[in-house]
Amino acid sequence: MPAVVHLAAAGGRVRVQEIMKSAFMSGRWAHSKEVLAKGNMLAATLLLAMLGVACSGSPAKGESPGAPSIPVKIEVAREIALNDTTEYVATLRSRDSAVLMPQVEGEIVDIRVHSGDHVSAGAVLMQIDPAKQQATVTSQESAKAAQLANLKWAQQQYERTSSLYAAGVVSKQDLDQTKAAMDAAQAQLQALDAQVREQQVQLHYHNVVAPRNGIVGDIPVRVGDRVTNTTALTTVDKPGSLEAYIYIPVERSPQLKLDTPVQIVDGAGNVLADSRISFISPQVDNTTQTVLIKARIANNEDKLRNLQFIRARVIWGMHQGPVVPVLAVSRIGGQYFAFVAEDQNGKLVAHQKPLRVGEMVGNDYVVLEGIKPGDKVIVSGTQFLVDGAAVTPQG
Repeated sequence: MPAVVHLAAAGGRVRVQEIMKSAFMSGRWAHSKEVLAKGNMLAATLLLAMLGVACSGSPAKGESPGAPSIPVKIEVAREIALNDTTEYVATLRSRDSAVLMPQVEGEIVDIRVHSGDHVSAGAVLMQIDPAKQQATVTSQESAKAAQLANLKWAQQQYERTSSLYAAGVVSKQDLDQTKAAMDAAQAQLQALDAQVREQQVQLHYHNVVAPRNGIVGDIPVRVGDRVTNTTALTTVDKPGSLEAYIYIPVERSPQLKLDTPVQIVDGAGNVLADSRISFISPQVDNTTQTVLIKARIANNEDKLRNLQFIRARVIWGMHQGPVVPVLAVSRIGGQYFAFVAEDQNGKLVAHQKPLRVGEMVGNDYVVLEGIKPGDKVIVSGTQFLVDGAAVTPQG
């Protein structure tokens, strides 16, 4: 305030000097006393005006002198029961999916199905060149036929020797020798018969068949490709149930329990399927330091696909928390804000509060930090508000 007074006095003196100079130059020095009196009166008036402004004080922050209250709609922040949840990226795997690999090596000569075909169990999907194996089977069958002839001859020899031995013509040693030759021929025939069956089974493996009813997946091989017993030929998936493979950080592992609720959600947070934890791995993945859990998904409408990446929401428990209407929340530079009406000297004044929000529940935001249950949240007219503005509740 002294600086203001000094400034006013200085201004008055300057004005008096200008008036006196003007009077002298105009030859009216006789009236200098009258001019001086007018100058002093002007300085006094200016000084009183400056003192009045200085002593009146500045207006409140965000409020102009005499500014009217802004009509707004106010809702009280309510507290509801909320799920304590965490979302993870999960992989869906079919519980009835078979990856087909050949059990023999060779060149593919025929593919009888296309991706997406529905097939029955036992249906031939493709064929690996069986020519070489067929030749092996034919050779074994020929050897078996030759051995069968040898067995018949050995049996005839044994029968003759038995008759001669009964007549006393040959010795017991001769009879035993023919008996041993017949038994050896019989054993050899059985061995060849087993080999023929083995080669026939190998020949059967040249036809790749469906292990169950299902849908043929992608077929990455083509006719003419040479395959081994490690080559993936295709898959046969049975529509229906899936399993979600979810990897939980090891820090959360003490909270893992069987039957803990799990929700499969889309990118917008809509629930696609409900499930529960059905498996908890007894060990930690050494690379990622996570624990594998599984949850069965019914997938009755076939909305989900095998090997699909999806979001899985694990519901750890329940807690109480405040929610505010979406209309009351604004976002500026990545930070959420809301206006709260607070009592100040008997009037309601709007104060802007920074928020940390969670997921949406209906038309409300879950507030993690910034607003408490019972706070008066302004839900309309926020575009006209500044921090500290007076407000009047409406409706």
